[in-house]
Amino acid sequence: MPKPLRSALVLVALAAGLSGCGTVNEKLSAGMGDYVPQWAGGLPADAPPRPGTPQYDAYMKERERKRLLPAADREKEEQAQKGATGTASGNAVR
Repeated sequence: MPKPLRSALVLVALAAGLSGCGTVNEKLSAGMGDYVPQWAGGLPADAPPRPGTPQYDAYMKERERKRLLPAADREKEEQAQKGATGTASGNAVR
């Protein structure tokens, strides 16, 4: 087999392999990003759920409920949630 033909076949094989990796990564990256830890560049802990999931629908309903609350009630609810999470995390550390 002549050397130029071998070189061309190697280049074609490399190009095909590289294009295959691009399509695989496109499909995997959407789902795998959820499993990367935050310290390694993943999603933060307070990131909303992905659209199209049941958790997202519940998140949007809760967000709409909070939006419709009067400002005074909303502030009271947020303070109550901060107090509950602050004591829970404080107990876990000790």
